[in-house]
Amino acid sequence: MTTNNQLQQRKQAVIARGQGNVYPVYVAKAKNAEVWDVEGKRYIDLGTGIAVCNTGHSHPAVVAAATKQLQEFSHTCVMVNPYEVAIELAEKLTTLAPGNTPKKAVFVSTGAEAVENCVKIARSATGRRGVIAFTGGFHGRTNLAMGLTGKNAPYKSGFGPFPGDIYHVPFPNEAHGVTVAETLGFLKHLFKASIEPSDVAAIIVEPVQGEGGFYMASPEFLQALRALCDEHGMLLILDEIQTGFGRTGRMFCAEYSDVEADLMTMAKGIAGGLPLAAVVGKAEIMDAAHPGGLGGTYGGSPVACAAALAVLQVIEEEQLVSRASWVGEKFSTVLHELQQEFPSLILEVRQVGAMIALELVVDGDAAQPNAALVQRIISLAPEYGLILLACGYYGNVIRFLPALTIEEPILDEALERFETLFRHAVE
Repeated sequence: MTTNNQLQQRKQAVIARGQGNVYPVYVAKAKNAEVWDVEGKRYIDLGTGIAVCNTGHSHPAVVAAATKQLQEFSHTCVMVNPYEVAIELAEKLTTLAPGNTPKKAVFVSTGAEAVENCVKIARSATGRRGVIAFTGGFHGRTNLAMGLTGKNAPYKSGFGPFPGDIYHVPFPNEAHGVTVAETLGFLKHLFKASIEPSDVAAIIVEPVQGEGGFYMASPEFLQALRALCDEHGMLLILDEIQTGFGRTGRMFCAEYSDVEADLMTMAKGIAGGLPLAAVVGKAEIMDAAHPGGLGGTYGGSPVACAAALAVLQVIEEEQLVSRASWVGEKFSTVLHELQQEFPSLILEVRQVGAMIALELVVDGDAAQPNAALVQRIISLAPEYGLILLACGYYGNVIRFLPALTIEEPILDEALERFETLFRHAVE
């Protein structure tokens, strides 16, 4: 029998160390919220490939749709010989995107590509150069996306120089002493000191910071950004890569704020595990780029588009948008009880739908992030049959991203296992 250790040694011999792995656990098969490794051990997956498998691993409807399309044809390039499945998906996404303004879409393969294309479109539409992003934000690993990302290690360290005309201001985070009013004040200072608003093409923001620690942008903040963009002719880009497709208890998290973006990024949960991403935006803005200026060889893969249509059908038929809130509330109840037991260790429990976070500190002090405890919990997770992920500006947040389709007995089992794991880790 091939072992995890054997595969890890083979991996280290041939795959660059920069593409590391959280666990030396090699997957043999997965079904819904469960994963089995090559040694036959079972795990409950609370990361879903970083919010990708919202509909669970290998949902039968997604498998069937992708298989059917693969049997018909796998690729022609949507920019050479297009196909109906891409048009149908674009029709559905432009209808689902929040707001009443007519929309258009463009397909790419990754979230980082979606972000970069948003910037290209925004600059083309406005004729301006500047882009404003926020500390703690994560927008991808390509050069421009890294420049927009507001966290150095491990994403940016040693990889510069980065593109110019990118500016960062602190993200509002009251747990760490930054209010919405202060962030808006930082923007005013930026306009005085570094770039005029008339030279800013766009502001990009995550409705819930993913890698940054699951901090939600309040309705007040997003509405203020919308007003600021309208005042100065800037475009508002909402990065919904991690928050989209039911994850937050809405199809898209912007719905909580009743804010219509000029441009939106979509990826991760869009196609049940197949690589696909999209930019959806106001039609007039999307059409600013000249023909041939947007695209990519694999963008809008017919197999991925077919899978994405099945994902949308599953979300509707299984009512996964509302189920995300139910899943999140189950987590929130248990984690708040744990917080009452360990108030000096757990600063906050944050939950928006099925995006749930546990922020760990030392002596109840927000200024003393407890990254060491987070790493201990993550490293111990396989012993308890769990797959967990960390995140956070200071690396002191455990994030839970369960499948929205997770069965209730397995969810209860996962929570029980996590409680036991947590108590062991703090001993």
